[in-house]
Amino acid sequence: MKNKWWILAGVVLLAGSFLAVAHSPKTTAMSGPPAAVASRSPVVVAAGRVEPQSEEIKIASQLDGKLAEVPVEEGQTVRRGQVVAVLDNGDYRARLELAEATVAEKEAALDRLNNGSRREERRESAAEVREAEAVLENARAERERRAKLFDAKVIARAEFETADRELKVAEARLAEARERNELVDNQTRVEDRDRAAAELAEARAQVSEARALLDKTIIRSPIDGVILRKKLHAGESVSGKGDTPIVTLGDCSRLRVRADVDETDVARIRDGQPAWVTAEAFGDRRFTGHVIRVGQILGRKNVRTDEPTERVDTKILETMIELDPGQQLPSGLRVDTFIDTK
Repeated sequence: MKNKWWILAGVVLLAGSFLAVAHSPKTTAMSGPPAAVASRSPVVVAAGRVEPQSEEIKIASQLDGKLAEVPVEEGQTVRRGQVVAVLDNGDYRARLELAEATVAEKEAALDRLNNGSRREERRESAAEVREAEAVLENARAERERRAKLFDAKVIARAEFETADRELKVAEARLAEARERNELVDNQTRVEDRDRAAAELAEARAQVSEARALLDKTIIRSPIDGVILRKKLHAGESVSGKGDTPIVTLGDCSRLRVRADVDETDVARIRDGQPAWVTAEAFGDRRFTGHVIRVGQILGRKNVRTDEPTERVDTKILETMIELDPGQQLPSGLRVDTFIDTK
């Protein structure tokens, strides 16, 4: 019986509660003005990364080979044209020396054709002809003498055949001497000079090619800057494809920040707006600057944060901020960027 009374009491209390709610004034729930919509902040916040004003320049080899030396270290300041790496280039030096020797030979040949034969050369050539004629005369006389002796069976056939061969050799030598004498005496033909000039031009082109290849074995800095990373060392192999840089460098005299502005804020960004960046390593310190370039196409994020909830598929607009002179930050440092859009 007690249980029934407890149940009945509970039902009564519950019904009273519903009645109280039903008869409560509705103006209480609707009292007060509607909540105001929060105004948009005048500052656009974006993740960014510090980089040199030249951006990071990757220096690689244009030739396959082995590094003979890499005479720079990280953090070292280099000047434009300074050697940052040298390939083993003994074979390229030998190729250049051979090409230069060929040029000297072709130049001398062309000079001889242009200048013609000297008087001494003409006299020498004529003397060689007279000598060859005398030798031939002696050889002819000797053959005739031995022919008579052979007919008289005084000498063997071998002796006669030897005299006959000597006569033929003397005739050939005389023909050669006369031909050379004709070349020495005659005026050089135009086609001979043209051919010699073409051969000289080809040899000079080979020198230029060999020198260009040798120059490519000496790798120089294209700008005044700082060595940011030394990736390869002496003794290591490099590829002419340029896929593995030897060093990276940048002009750090002025620093820039490449910021990822969210697509919802792109309409508020323009050149010249003041900006500043902060970095966790530097506490509350501000590094000031201004917007110098706003991208023209949306893309994916470049800078990743450590937040597990970060959306990596968010569209962003690359915005470049130049920091004021004299502000020092490590290249590659991740920073928080603030752009004043007022």
